[in-house]
Amino acid sequence: MKPSGSGLTVGEVSTRLGVTVRTLHHWDEIGLARPSLRTAAGYRLYTASDLERLHRIVVYREIGVGLDGIRAILDDSTADVSGALRAQRTQVAERIDRLRQLSAGLDRMIDAHERGLLLTVEQQAEILGPKWNPDWPAQARQRYGDTKQWQQYAERSASRDPEEWQAIADAMADLERALGDAMDAGVIPGSPESNRLVERHREVFASYFPLTRQMQVCLGRMFEADPAYAAHYNGIRPGLATWFRQIIDASARAHSINPDTATWQ
Repeated sequence: MKPSGSGLTVGEVSTRLGVTVRTLHHWDEIGLARPSLRTAAGYRLYTASDLERLHRIVVYREIGVGLDGIRAILDDSTADVSGALRAQRTQVAERIDRLRQLSAGLDRMIDAHERGLLLTVEQQAEILGPKWNPDWPAQARQRYGDTKQWQQYAERSASRDPEEWQAIADAMADLERALGDAMDAGVIPGSPESNRLVERHREVFASYFPLTRQMQVCLGRMFEADPAYAAHYNGIRPGLATWFRQIIDASARAHSINPDTATWQ
């Protein structure tokens, strides 16, 4: 037991200041805030003067000053306290700015996961063309929102601006024109030229999410079987949906993939 009024124990100081006993022990060990008294049994006791120093340490620590900086402020009579605090204020302002940027980035990421495409309806029409349905992203999220590919798509979408989406749309339009021209020219599935187009499709499509050859086969089936996709490709050239599926299948066989059994993986 300590004599009445002789000082506060570590536990009492910990409760008053809202710091842990371990922290107080550490400050004692490094000489930052040593108790002035000890009990007969060797336990630390803090005087009113000790408590005042601890209050100052807590204040400076809460505004982000490091322990070495706090020691200099409290113990170095030549220390430029105002200058140190201004420097700390600058660092705090920089952290606040970074946190604001992080918050804005999180908002965009959440929005991208929920909406998919972070473009206004007007931007979608301008970039993706008048045939684009602005309801498609919501429909895609409803259908694929719990897949890894939707997550990858959302992550890419969150970091893109309209100019980047325009570049992707242009690359896809160029590819589709090349597909139509190749079919008109009689390019045969499995030929080097058709295989190059299949690889080009994988590269362009990777703007949305990484596309394996097996997944590309599954897309080829959908392009031919789904009425909306089939109408899109056949609108470029009659029969293009089937020809596109055929060149994808031929390329898959060249890589030891059976198009009849390929799955989304």
